[in-house]
Amino acid sequence: MLSEDYPDLLKADGFDEAIIGVVERIGIQALCYDTDKVIEILMERDGMTYEEAMEYFQYNIIGAWVGEHTPFFLTRDHEEE
Repeated sequence: MLSEDYPDLLKADGFDEAIIGVVERIGIQALCYDTDKVIEILMERDGMTYEEAMEYFQYNIIGAWVGEHTPFFLTRDHEEE
């Protein structure tokens, strides 16, 4: 459904389960992913430890810029849970 409403959105390959919505600013829309879910996927799918998954995430995912529609990653405040 999001791809129909926002055809220019760029996806982080292999992390569809972590998509939580779309973030918008004037003239810019991008997918938003749940950071915890991305880390969980890396650990389960790729057999990484938490530390390995965090390092991979920070360097290869957060560190990737692919233009104005580069996805966002939300880190939740776990103190409120």
